[in-house]
Amino acid sequence: MKEQKPKQFIRDLRAYSKQTFFRLILGSLAIIIIVGLGLIYIFYGKGAVITGFLCISSGLLPIVVILLVFQLIDFVIKKSKNSK
Repeated sequence: MKEQKPKQFIRDLRAYSKQTFFRLILGSLAIIIIVGLGLIYIFYGKGAVITGFLCISSGLLPIVVILLVFQLIDFVIKKSKNSK
């Protein structure tokens, strides 16, 4: 048997938290889009998929804007802490 090399573990818990949060968001978006639009396609056809995609996009737009504002606030706070 070959010896397995130990995996690289993230020691910074904040980086691990950000990575996990990003993966959860990406996975949930993939499930919403693939499963949601897939079911719409199966039951209603191609034309309804476009409408479904527009509805999903418009529903997710406020969430994306809020997350971008939080990222901007985080950037400004980090910048002000580094300048002191």
